[in-house]
Amino acid sequence: MIRCTVQKEIGKMPQAQAYGFIVSEGDLLTQTEPILEWYPHLEDLMRVRSFTGKKQQVLIVPVTVNDQQKELIFVGAGKPKDRGIIDIELYRRAIGTLVRQAHTVYASVVALIVPNGTLFGVSQAELIKQTIITTHMTSFMFDKFLTERDRSGELIELILCGEHIGSVHEIDAIIKNAEIIGTAVNKARWWVDMPPTHMTPPVLAEKAEKIAQKHNLKITIFGEQEIVDMGMGGIAAVSRGSDVDCRLVIMEYRVADKNAPTVAFVGKGITFDSGGLSLKPARSMETMKDDMSGAAAVIASMEALAQLKPAINIIGLAPLSENLPSGKATKPGDIIRFYNGKTAEVKNTDAEGRLILADALSYAVKHYKPDAIIDLATLTGACAHALGPFHCGMMSEHDELVARVQEASHYSGDRVWRLPLHDDYKTAIKSSLADICNIGNEKIMAGAITAAHFLQHFVDDIPWVHLDIAGTAFDVPDISYLRSGATGFGVRLLIDLAMNWQKSK
Repeated sequence: MIRCTVQKEIGKMPQAQAYGFIVSEGDLLTQTEPILEWYPHLEDLMRVRSFTGKKQQVLIVPVTVNDQQKELIFVGAGKPKDRGIIDIELYRRAIGTLVRQAHTVYASVVALIVPNGTLFGVSQAELIKQTIITTHMTSFMFDKFLTERDRSGELIELILCGEHIGSVHEIDAIIKNAEIIGTAVNKARWWVDMPPTHMTPPVLAEKAEKIAQKHNLKITIFGEQEIVDMGMGGIAAVSRGSDVDCRLVIMEYRVADKNAPTVAFVGKGITFDSGGLSLKPARSMETMKDDMSGAAAVIASMEALAQLKPAINIIGLAPLSENLPSGKATKPGDIIRFYNGKTAEVKNTDAEGRLILADALSYAVKHYKPDAIIDLATLTGACAHALGPFHCGMMSEHDELVARVQEASHYSGDRVWRLPLHDDYKTAIKSSLADICNIGNEKIMAGAITAAHFLQHFVDDIPWVHLDIAGTAFDVPDISYLRSGATGFGVRLLIDLAMNWQKSK
């Protein structure tokens, strides 16, 4: 875990192996004054190297200070646009690039001269929070199964310094909270990156139980027989082909205020998805350990929120299952009955995520009657094809809740894009044999939207947002603070949403 410290004394440069600067295009020397005595010809060098501060542009300058080798690392954040502001996402990516460059020069201690938050349209406290979360995310390495681990040059300490630090009140609390969030994101990534045989439904449920015990959360875990006995036909049907039992995990964070709103987070947890009897092609199965990303995000968020203590009640639900083929597996043509009594014809066993979510959503509605529900699911390849890896699909008919999620998306960095949820698409999931069908009519296409309409049958009239994170949960390219593998998408979003729920009423 990275240690974050603060150097508030203005004019004194802390002891570090590298010094980082995030600079905007056209304003290169505003924050470099403290090191001009080390390299008085910096402006000339920037001109010779054609360094102008364009986004993701990098300049590394070696200097000698008191007979010690130091590195000055400059990363461009781009040019201010509307109202003279640079998008905060570009700052996050600049921090990611800075941490990666520090790794290349084997700098384990880096001092960051923190820029002014107003340049990025946020408070100084928010800028520091984003700095620390992003640093943790960039430093993530899944190396559990490497027999020769190479962590040389790993960042150990980040020192925040510069004139803008002194104005930040309660900076120690800001740093602590940001570390909690960064740790939660990386924990979700670790779980998703684990081989599927090592991260089965019982194992992930056990992780949730230990978290609940540690942080005094109420937890309920239903086993497979209980799930069957309760009439949760969706979770039971998906799990039927596996020798490993399914689970339904329910974690509760409660506040003392009896009038506090209650929000439910529901995450899809298919710990491995073969497609069932509607078997996927071999290459399509290679990364299907990521099909539990929604559940991982919810469980990791619950651990963070137990420490951050928002002013609202949070219910986290994670239906967990393996989708495998066998002689016991659910067959195309089967009809199943869900917890709320509705039935579905299963035409494709690879459209399984909506089946387990249906029972979890129904349970949340019946037992908690929340003021809002947000579900996260690696649900459809259609959404990944529609939006690619940089935005998840957001579907809802509740504009006020959508506005909350969009705001949390901007500040957290987990970006969403709204897709229509019009009634025209509802006919796609009609069945002549059951209430609905688990896969949409090919003539209507729009697989992400028709899947959302399926889930809508299980939320009653409660305000609800569905997030299809199929494209954003795994192997997202070209974002400096992410690596290949799991992204932890949704953790930052859910935490921001919960922490600011009362402020954004």
